[in-house]
Amino acid sequence: MGPCRLRQLADGLTIGRAVVGLPLLVALAMGQQSLAWWLLALGGVSDAADGWLARQAGGGSTWGARLDPLTDKILISAPLLWLAANGALPLWAVWLLLARELLISGWRSAQSSGGPASLAGKAKTILQFAALLLLLWPNSWGMGLGLAPQLGVGLHGLGWWLFWPSLGLALSSAISYLKAGNRR
Repeated sequence: MGPCRLRQLADGLTIGRAVVGLPLLVALAMGQQSLAWWLLALGGVSDAADGWLARQAGGGSTWGARLDPLTDKILISAPLLWLAANGALPLWAVWLLLARELLISGWRSAQSSGGPASLAGKAKTILQFAALLLLLWPNSWGMGLGLAPQLGVGLHGLGWWLFWPSLGLALSSAISYLKAGNRR
């Protein structure tokens, strides 16, 4: 498969991830936590896959570089807002994270390259996906161990603890992006 086709597939996965955001929010609002979990997991896998495809093509499109971080924000914002509304995460922390995302999205839009993600930015995204998947783990899933409620509570707690380093990485990577932008 040629580089152009790989870039098209990567861009298609990016668009698909953006579309998953609304059904994810609807699933959460309707109490369909299992469906929401699977939609978020699908979004995380598609994020990894589109990045891999872009690298295989020798680099993604400028359009994809601009759209990819935006779709991540759409996908991650839905469960963050739902978790804050339900008291699982403090609202101030979610607002701080979302403000960072808006700031960096604005900064990226002014960059001719789309402002590719730094290593810290990528780590932040991976940590956010992991934290959210743990926080959204349905209490009814016990993995055949007969421990459904206890397992859910434990995984929710682990997700809560992973959220904080993801917030720290988000803020530190934002500072790095802005400093790099000022040097140019």
